[in-house]
Amino acid sequence: MIGQIRGTLLEKQPPQVLVDVAGVGYEIDVPMSTFYSLPSLGEPVVLLTQLMVREDAHLLYGFLTAAERAAFRQLLKVSGIGARTALAVLSGLSVDELAQAIATQEVGLLTRVPGIGKKTAERLLLELRGKLGPDTGIAASAVLSSNADVLNALVALGYSEREAVVAVKGLPHEISVSDGIKLALKSLAR
Repeated sequence: MIGQIRGTLLEKQPPQVLVDVAGVGYEIDVPMSTFYSLPSLGEPVVLLTQLMVREDAHLLYGFLTAAERAAFRQLLKVSGIGARTALAVLSGLSVDELAQAIATQEVGLLTRVPGIGKKTAERLLLELRGKLGPDTGIAASAVLSSNADVLNALVALGYSEREAVVAVKGLPHEISVSDGIKLALKSLAR
């Protein structure tokens, strides 16, 4: 397994880069979030990588952060999601946005990504629930954790997860857990 590439950046042609490592040029596909953060041509670069072996090719995917690579690996575990689609998701959404979409079960964020329809987005939300978080190196914002606490409280009170998600979506971002629960209960009572 090739876990990291350190070398000189020779070419940048989205979504692929060419990195020279001791005279060997590695073609690496990268998400656009990584592509835009790469150094200038001729500069040293370090990419965390994921090697995919297929019958007809060995493909290398590169990422600047461990969180991006962890998210890519989780996306690949979803049925019907291949490497190209996973790269498209990471190109269209930051890792934090993806984690937020999963935590709040927000289909609309995922459908903004080209090539992701409603059914695929729903499958992603279902299969990635609870898999993108601190244990994978992907950190959601503190606001998200307080909203997650409100969501969990509503479910514990007997509301369905779908009802709880709708109620939490309407909450202001800077709200405390107790105030969030009060506002969510008021919106559910309507």
